[in-house]
Amino acid sequence: MRTNIIRSERMVVSFDVVNGWTVLEVDGEIDVHTSPRIREAVIKLLDEGHRHLVLDLCFVPFLDSVGLGAVVASTKRVREHGGSLRITCPSGRSRKVFELSGLHDAYEFYDSPEDATLYAPSVDGLVHWPDH
Repeated sequence: MRTNIIRSERMVVSFDVVNGWTVLEVDGEIDVHTSPRIREAVIKLLDEGHRHLVLDLCFVPFLDSVGLGAVVASTKRVREHGGSLRITCPSGRSRKVFELSGLHDAYEFYDSPEDATLYAPSVDGLVHWPDH
């Protein structure tokens, strides 16, 4: 059952748990105005004990560098909690932001939340994440 975490004029963030993964679905642009909401949602989920996250970007038409910063900050928090993070459905434009930042190889990208949650989480979920 999908549960809303954030609901505003510009963005809706909800989650569901599938096969040990917490799928965090974002609906709206992730930019300078909305990126703090992503961090808030991740902190809330981590505080509730969720450790293995799938950041579902299937309904995100735009991700800017500030939004990428929110994803990176969230990834660091997940890593501090011994968790893992996967990303689904990045648009061509969003994927380009990851590539230009040099972070494309640090994440596991999937075509859909179903693909990302097919197998239960493993202990090496952020194995490619830089050590800095």
